[in-house]
Amino acid sequence: MSEPAPRFALLAGLDKETTSEGRRELLRRVTDAMAGGAAQGQDPALFDHLLASVAADYSAQVRADLAQLIVGNDNMFVASAQMFAMDDKIEVAAPVLKHSRVLTEETLLKVIQNKSQDHMMAVTGRPEISTVVSHALVERGNDAVVGALLANDNASIAPETFDIVGQRAETNPVLQSPMVGRRDVPLEMLNHMYHQVEAKVRREIMEKFSHVPAEEVESAFRRNRGKAAAIYGGAPADMAAAKLRVGILAKHGDLKPPVLVSLLREGPSARTAFMLAFANLVDVEFNLVQRTVEEQDLDTVALLCRGADFQRALFVALAIALDSKDQGLAGADEYGRMYESVPVVAAPRARGGGEFSAPP
Repeated sequence: MSEPAPRFALLAGLDKETTSEGRRELLRRVTDAMAGGAAQGQDPALFDHLLASVAADYSAQVRADLAQLIVGNDNMFVASAQMFAMDDKIEVAAPVLKHSRVLTEETLLKVIQNKSQDHMMAVTGRPEISTVVSHALVERGNDAVVGALLANDNASIAPETFDIVGQRAETNPVLQSPMVGRRDVPLEMLNHMYHQVEAKVRREIMEKFSHVPAEEVESAFRRNRGKAAAIYGGAPADMAAAKLRVGILAKHGDLKPPVLVSLLREGPSARTAFMLAFANLVDVEFNLVQRTVEEQDLDTVALLCRGADFQRALFVALAIALDSKDQGLAGADEYGRMYESVPVVAAPRARGGGEFSAPP
């Protein structure tokens, strides 16, 4: 046990040195001593454990300098890295949490469970993050932490973790754009999010769909049907009557876009028939139209109408009837601009290319 003594003397000098330049020089000598010991067949792990055992007695500034030493030579400071990652002072822990390659998953999970949001934010900057660590960050992290995790393309995120983030993003615009921007976000999640996000993010979703093969888009929409049905439950009470009426319209060749305006003007008694006919004409699921109408989501109505190549005037008439603000003809120009703002290339992809299926 005589070898560690000179190195311990170097460590003891760290806390006495008051200038950062002096501490850096001592730290250089520390690493030289460790490297020299390794070259002579001595175990650097002895010094690593020694450092880990005495570092807690140092000031925060000295520990911060040691943290920089550790991340630059973490192959020699495995034990110390685990300890410094748990330091309460973020200026000490952050460099190790972000950059150390020797931190174990167990240590990272302990940090997430027991330390601050700042500590978790540092973890999100790692060059590699496992699905287990990502899930823990989503469970305990605030919106800033989750947003930073989503922005890290090197973070692995499991589908079930995306589900949790998606639920949070429904009411939180801060998370919407980072989630949509990820390369590995499930397409069915984008489909589910589309009607819950801001207009700018909707355009990002449509742009993303425009680069995906049609069969993949349709497959994603099929996977999402069960979720939509679960959210909205069963069909409206008058669905059977609505199906009968829409079926008669189709049989007589009257199931055409202009009939939508007529159905809307009949009032609540024809609302289900309107939604069913609209879903049929724009080739989407009933649940999607139901949600769009209930939330008075005129942006989506414009997208669906443009995708189905409805006339601008028809969309304006539908928007006036659906908008509870009752702007009447005064809103016609605004609705017209809304229709024209829909990207022509993206609009047809919004329909998903699948067959309409009303709920049972």
